[in-house]
Amino acid sequence: MEAADELGYHVNHLARGLMRNESGIVCLIVSEVATPYRSALLRELTQQLQSVGKVAMLVNTDRSDGSVDRALSQAIRYRADASIILSGLPDKSITQLCLRNGQRLVLINRDDDQPGPLRINLDDHEAAGRVVTAFLRAGCRMLAFANSEAGTPSLMAREHGFVAAAKTFGLDIMVERYGWTGYEAGRILAQRMLTRKDRPDAVFCATDLLACGFMDAARHQFSVVIPDQLCVVGFDDIEQASWSSYQLTTFAQPVEAIARQAVAWLGKDAESQAESQSLRLHAELIWRGSVRGG
Repeated sequence: MEAADELGYHVNHLARGLMRNESGIVCLIVSEVATPYRSALLRELTQQLQSVGKVAMLVNTDRSDGSVDRALSQAIRYRADASIILSGLPDKSITQLCLRNGQRLVLINRDDDQPGPLRINLDDHEAAGRVVTAFLRAGCRMLAFANSEAGTPSLMAREHGFVAAAKTFGLDIMVERYGWTGYEAGRILAQRMLTRKDRPDAVFCATDLLACGFMDAARHQFSVVIPDQLCVVGFDDIEQASWSSYQLTTFAQPVEAIARQAVAWLGKDAESQAESQSLRLHAELIWRGSVRGG
């Protein structure tokens, strides 16, 4: 080993792996990598992959399904062992091409019934129902849902779950959608909702970033006191949610559990992965100061 070190020799794990038809590469296909939730999940995935000797290769895509298809084709060319998809939804033909090439797929928060991949989702519908209960206990009656126009499965599941739960109590919900899922969209959604005659006294925001923008606009442009005049709940439990300026009641994305389940499944033998599998995880409600009585 000393002689090898002196000569600058290092074992070529990629070449060794390819001889066994294993590259050790796992592609992480994701858009909007700078958002707090995505960056937290990427950090957890890369750490857990590295702990089992895998190499994470990040493919930064746009929000379109076509971009995901191109990323998967790239993963095949690099002989990746697996791909974990956090954004968009691949075409079935691309999925089947990956599987035929021996590549395993994990879909996170993707609503898809294609055979073969592991699907990991949160119970967004159930979580949304808990928000309605929390608002009613706080004495709120004019409920609203603030969403983006991204239309992702998880965002729409929260919206549909919230509306359905409210209907069981005989309540109609104000739903507003705008732009992409970010702070500025939340600010504009607040401007739209809070200028209405029937403005809400409780808002469930599809993500924490939307909630932060919504809360800032409510306070600084409309002088709304939170939670006395308006209760707000978000989703993701990003770092900013705990800041004193927000103290946002929200749902925690179980990023550690998501990463652990994905990496554990990739470590199983081929027979154990022959059947597609679907996991539904629980989102914990984190009580802070944006809901009365929280």
